[in-house]
Amino acid sequence: MNEPTEIEAQNAVRVFLQYMGQDPEREGLADTPRRVVAAWDELTRGYGQDPEQILGTAFEGDGYDQMIVCRGIDFWSMCEHHLLPFHGVAAVGYIPSERVVGLSKMPRLVKCFASRLQIQERLTKQVAEAMDSVLKPKGVGVLIRARHLCMACRGVRQQEAEMVTSSLLGEFRKQEVRAEFLNLVECQKI
Repeated sequence: MNEPTEIEAQNAVRVFLQYMGQDPEREGLADTPRRVVAAWDELTRGYGQDPEQILGTAFEGDGYDQMIVCRGIDFWSMCEHHLLPFHGVAAVGYIPSERVVGLSKMPRLVKCFASRLQIQERLTKQVAEAMDSVLKPKGVGVLIRARHLCMACRGVRQQEAEMVTSSLLGEFRKQEVRAEFLNLVECQKI
């Protein structure tokens, strides 16, 4: 199967505009197909990013063996069920074995997976599993709170409802470690 070209993608947007009863050639819509395709290229750039490469630069931890948490990681993603956005805040924590990763790597990792068609549950799991696979820490915890436009602007129309997901691996499954992690991220808000 050949991958569709950018022109074919733009033509699909034109057809969709016609389906909605719009004239894709009118002034306000004439450049919309190009803009939509460019926007989707940006919104799904995570498919071209390698999580291993993002986390690839790690440093000696100098014996540091306590929890490291980066919270307040904002993100936008696209719900694969309705192609509508969801946005939220992630917290990523880990207990290093030997190596620590630069602080900016955790937000980059979240944004890598968020910049794909997603469901929140998978996004949470992918971030945790990538941290675990690449860094080989003693444990990993990821907590994500998000609001979904597919639920806010259609269907049940719940603008204030938020979904919370977590993925806890290794030491983070122990009650006291889980409690410490949740306590550290508890004040996080969308």
